[in-house]
Amino acid sequence: MKARLFTALAALALPFPALASGVIDNVNGIALDSGGRIVRFGALVIDDDGKVEKLVQGRYQEPEYKPKKPKRGQPWPERPKGPAFKLDAGGRTLIPGLIDGHGHVMGYGLSLVTLDLSDTKSLTEAQAKIRTYVQANPGLKWVIGTGWNQEKWGLGRFPTAAELDAAENATPVWLERVDGHAGWANSAAIRASGVTASTKSPTGGRIEMAAGQPAGVFVDKAMDLIQRIVPPPAPKDRDIALEKAQRALLAVGITSIADMGTSIEDWQAFRRSADRGALRVRIMSYAMGLDNMVMIAGPEPTPWLYDDHLRMGGIKLLLDGALGSRGAWLRADYADAPGQRGLPMISDTQLRNIMSRAAMDNFQVAVHAIGDAANREVLNAVEELNDTYKGDRRWRIEHAQIIDPADLPRFKPLGVVASMQPVHEASDWRMATARLGEARLKGAYAWKTMLDNGVPLAFGSDVPVESPNPFAGIAVAMSREDSQGQPVGGWMPDQRIGFEAALDGFTRQAAYAGFAEKRFGSLQPGQRADFVLIDRDISAASAADIRQTQVLETWIGGKRVYVKGQ
Repeated sequence: MKARLFTALAALALPFPALASGVIDNVNGIALDSGGRIVRFGALVIDDDGKVEKLVQGRYQEPEYKPKKPKRGQPWPERPKGPAFKLDAGGRTLIPGLIDGHGHVMGYGLSLVTLDLSDTKSLTEAQAKIRTYVQANPGLKWVIGTGWNQEKWGLGRFPTAAELDAAENATPVWLERVDGHAGWANSAAIRASGVTASTKSPTGGRIEMAAGQPAGVFVDKAMDLIQRIVPPPAPKDRDIALEKAQRALLAVGITSIADMGTSIEDWQAFRRSADRGALRVRIMSYAMGLDNMVMIAGPEPTPWLYDDHLRMGGIKLLLDGALGSRGAWLRADYADAPGQRGLPMISDTQLRNIMSRAAMDNFQVAVHAIGDAANREVLNAVEELNDTYKGDRRWRIEHAQIIDPADLPRFKPLGVVASMQPVHEASDWRMATARLGEARLKGAYAWKTMLDNGVPLAFGSDVPVESPNPFAGIAVAMSREDSQGQPVGGWMPDQRIGFEAALDGFTRQAAYAGFAEKRFGSLQPGQRADFVLIDRDISAASAADIRQTQVLETWIGGKRVYVKGQ
């Protein structure tokens, strides 16, 4: 069965036939100039290399053929070669291909082929889904999955191993929380790992305990205690997962993504896909830690490979956890858990040493920091390293969710990119208020302040933590409301931004954050012709209407790689 599925996916992965120069005519075109301002056009001309030749105001007109009479004995000049194809888009809206500035490509793909609990609304519903999955997949040595969220379930606490045993107790079960910063194990998995009442929590992690015994949830670095014995996906499984992830990304208009935390196994899957002509989505890869960075790229970042489809240019580091598991590192105790401030996952010395080691070889550094203590620590480290590592480094802070207002003005002078995910605000606003209290949220999810301070602001989704749909992200950036329109008027509405800035965050700025702004992102002449045809003019739509946007076609490098319904 798996072999047949892999063969079918491989066939689907083959790109559309290569196209030479062409014209996409009769469009409501929206592009961005070098300053992030909207440019309108009516036709897009693509050159033989799949790059933007020019944007045409109004309809496309074939160049007139008015040759001068040749000298005696000389032939008449040949008529200029016209475009190899011309598509009348029927007035549909064309926008630049959207870029996810922070996602997890393989994690998303694997979530599509394993047990996914992200749609469950209660513990009881999750238990039922686990039972159904086990019954439908007999003979599994482990049950692997993702997506649970005790906050969404209204549980008010972490689930327990006993509650997971009630769904499946014979086979080891390991389920990662939706944010990837905690895992839920049943008793069989805990026994298999050798974790007992006497096992100490590792530095940067926490074993949840109850009555002196492991309770079933392992936070951040403690997850390694279980994950070290979980069977890894086979290469063929990774290939299937990658193809599923690509198809899902293309369907929502994502033409490029920054892969935050690439392992050597992930990289090998990317290369296998590209070698057989199946890698359509452009991947800006950031290695998970030093070991993967060295194994993948060696002494320096890789060049752009496969016509700008793949590059390993940086390293991803984890400094703290997430709010949902109370692993985000805060400067003061959690309001709803006195005595807890989260967990720095590496020491200040380790952080600086790794950042320095990467910067020495010209790798870009991206650091996950959610809590205000973690964000301050990264800014302090950058401030010190800037004395040694000059030039355009584009240090990145991933998430930058909870920031002390005193630290917000530091991003711009230190040359730090704020890589943020609008959909997190829509999912987290209730929880963030409970975790910190309103008085400590003045610098939370502060998109407008970042822009006002001149900070490069790259938007993404953190898929599979959230849906990769960028139109939901644009809507949240503009409204600060969730999919139900709550809270009415937006949470901390002074941090809302306009449509132009929101689109810029998902295109030009996301490309800039990955040193790719000269290659793709805004449909400027000379860039790759990556674009999307959609069913409405999002520049004139409300945030709620933008959420409903449907992608009709996705083009990458002048090639059509997705058509809705096909």
